[in-house]
Amino acid sequence: MDFAYDHVTEDLRERLLHFMDECVYPAEPAFEEQAATSGWSPPPLLEDLKDEARKRGLWNLFLPGEHGAGLTNLQYAPLAEIMGRSPSIAPVATNCAAPDTGNMEVLAMFGNEWQRKEWLRPLLDGEIRSAFAMTEPDVASSDATNIATSITRDGDEYVINGRKWFISGAMNPNCKIFIVMGKTNPDAPKHRQQSMILVPRDTPGVHVKRGMRVFGYTDADHGGHAEVVFEDVRVPAGNLIGEEGGGFAIAQARLGPGRIHHCMRLIGMAERAVEMMCKRALARTAFGKPVAQQGVVQDWIAESRIKIEQARLLVLKTAWLMDTVGNQGAHTEIQAIKISTPVTVEWILDKAVQVHGAGGVSQDFPLAGLWAGARSLRLADGPDEVHKRSLAYRELKRWM
Repeated sequence: MDFAYDHVTEDLRERLLHFMDECVYPAEPAFEEQAATSGWSPPPLLEDLKDEARKRGLWNLFLPGEHGAGLTNLQYAPLAEIMGRSPSIAPVATNCAAPDTGNMEVLAMFGNEWQRKEWLRPLLDGEIRSAFAMTEPDVASSDATNIATSITRDGDEYVINGRKWFISGAMNPNCKIFIVMGKTNPDAPKHRQQSMILVPRDTPGVHVKRGMRVFGYTDADHGGHAEVVFEDVRVPAGNLIGEEGGGFAIAQARLGPGRIHHCMRLIGMAERAVEMMCKRALARTAFGKPVAQQGVVQDWIAESRIKIEQARLLVLKTAWLMDTVGNQGAHTEIQAIKISTPVTVEWILDKAVQVHGAGGVSQDFPLAGLWAGARSLRLADGPDEVHKRSLAYRELKRWM
């Protein structure tokens, strides 16, 4: 691996850093005020930021190939890290926010021409938002073969019945399309039972029941996380993505890039936490000397720097492998970063909160919200324990 940024990455980093300094960070206070009063609608200032990001050529950076900026994972990694420093604003402003990123990847890879024109195009243009409906409350969704929602063929239509929850983005009024995962053939081999299908939000029988809180946060600025019930929902057969029985494979293809994107942004969250920790420790005096001179605080700062560098190296290695040998070839590393990065960043954020004292758990600083986000990522896209189980099996298999 060459650790130097190429000229494309360096140019985009420079532009993105200017965008953050000139537009994103100054907008954070107003963003929080608007988010507190806008319900489930995104704060209005996001539209101006999106326009500005497009003007600066900072748009769809996550998506390789003809539909996006054409960057490799290794080129995108440092850009996602920068966006992670303000995760409520920067990813949305640049059209690089989940779950739209994964949904656009699914449509780009597996969608037919009509599906791309009807749904991928407006997502690429930032005109609409989307949701990915996989997790269910009544089964252990960490095992995706448990998914119980039914997708039944009836002539030229499919009929969908099921209950989902923690469907990210679904509370956003601009969320116009769901990608729903369910079972089309319960009698097929267990990894060929599932399919994915496009369900417009306004289809009769789609009921967005409520927003789910995450550690007390609504995450309304991200479009929230909803419980959604599908009751005799009928859509044309042409809404099926790919083939019947291909849903599990599509999910795996979607979740690989999604996992590394989360980890890239987490590194940026950790960098901001260390920056805040250092500034706070230097500005506060306790027991006759700056907090920064307390040995335990210096230990936290040193350990945080080491942990960030270790995490970043593993994320960059994973990005490089995904580019060179593909997602399947990087499977071990994708699981490793999914396990290690959230818990590492959670630790760093915890120490930053501690240095800030009572302010660290308040709304006056972003640390509590960042901590909640990092902690929730130990469950999102598969809990730690599932990835450890799979990773251990792969390691053991080498010696069987």
